[in-house]
Amino acid sequence: MIDTENVTCDTCTAPGPAVFDASDEASRAWPRVDIEANPYKADFPLLAQNPQIAFLDSAATAQRPACVLEAQKRFYETMNANPLRGLYSLSVEATEAIAGVRAQIAQLIGAERADEIVFTRNTSESLNIVAQAFAPTVLEPGDEVAITIMEHHSNLIPWQQACRAAGATLVYLYPTKTGRLTDEEIAAKIGPKTKIVAATHVSNVLGVENPVKKLAQAAHAHGAYLVVDGAQSVPHMPVNVADLGADFFAFSAHKALGPMGVGVLWGKMELLQRARPFLTGGEMIDAVTEQDATWAPVPEKFEAGTQDAAGIFATGAALDYLVNQVGYEAVSAREAALVHYAMAQMSQLPYVDIIGSIYWDCHHGVISFNVRGIHPHDVASIMDMQGVCIRAGHHCAQPLLTWLGVENLACCRMSVAFYNDKHDIDRFLEALDTVWRTFNG
Repeated sequence: MIDTENVTCDTCTAPGPAVFDASDEASRAWPRVDIEANPYKADFPLLAQNPQIAFLDSAATAQRPACVLEAQKRFYETMNANPLRGLYSLSVEATEAIAGVRAQIAQLIGAERADEIVFTRNTSESLNIVAQAFAPTVLEPGDEVAITIMEHHSNLIPWQQACRAAGATLVYLYPTKTGRLTDEEIAAKIGPKTKIVAATHVSNVLGVENPVKKLAQAAHAHGAYLVVDGAQSVPHMPVNVADLGADFFAFSAHKALGPMGVGVLWGKMELLQRARPFLTGGEMIDAVTEQDATWAPVPEKFEAGTQDAAGIFATGAALDYLVNQVGYEAVSAREAALVHYAMAQMSQLPYVDIIGSIYWDCHHGVISFNVRGIHPHDVASIMDMQGVCIRAGHHCAQPLLTWLGVENLACCRMSVAFYNDKHDIDRFLEALDTVWRTFNG
């Protein structure tokens, strides 16, 4: 059940009341998408071969379409060689393939130059590069780094470490209990001492989209830099780093239908050039003597050692499928309809407490909740017995759950992708009922 007492959320486009029915304004506003039909599941081998599974944990990692698996296999079968390191045709072909994906990603996120795209292992590594390689070039004792309490640990712990090393102070922006960052909070926490602002684009717990443009304006007004964690936005919505006003932007392939082990860091070229190397070794050098070394230009400067070339190549296939075959418009509309349907049903259950906003369009593919009196781990375990895959735990966001006062610092999270359908949500709802009856008769 959704508790509506003293809850408002004026950042959402659809004014949905707590109790949903076919005649309310939110229902008239929601995208008219047929979520019973599913033209996408057949593209995903794991889902197609296991129809008994309702996979509702895409915020943790997405499923992979067959074209991505085939691309990774094709790389190893047709161009398996170390990129950049050979003059023979296989190595040249591998090098060109990686360069093509670099250019593809630059175009996707609106980067000015392909060489501003740095390949990493994941979003966490990308954010650590900014915190450990760039931050020391601007942070001094007495400075401040501003982040939100909503941050994933990957965009929180690196800034704790950076502030500790520099003698700077970590300042938190606190939203309303529904996840809304107010103009007043932004103005109060970003000021003359601020050197870096780091924020998630979309919260992995609340599903809320943060006002990144406002954060950029506030940061730049004080000469600070904006770092954006886009792990939960790139899989669901178009991103243009210039329009956002970001100075750095990070995301992972595996949340956007690509392989695990591939991440992306974008940064403005002048800032990447200023940053120190994060890892040292092969391919990130220009020249080495017995006592010294000079660095290769960006992006190789940050790509020490052999990259996951096959994974990068498959990431290109994943983004092509997501953007050109499915399309962000279809992704957004279908996921919004799935969230609307799920919240409409969950709001009627007196034993379910939804965490965050009561408004369906504030939850970008993510609904976090708890079942009263039942530990989230028990909820997830019983659901797994019903073939329903959800997440349970602190979701790498312990400070947020502490601030929200969530019992046991744990909650359940169901997260949808465009390849889900009404059948998956119904299975989830049936499993919720089984959970409740198991403990309450």
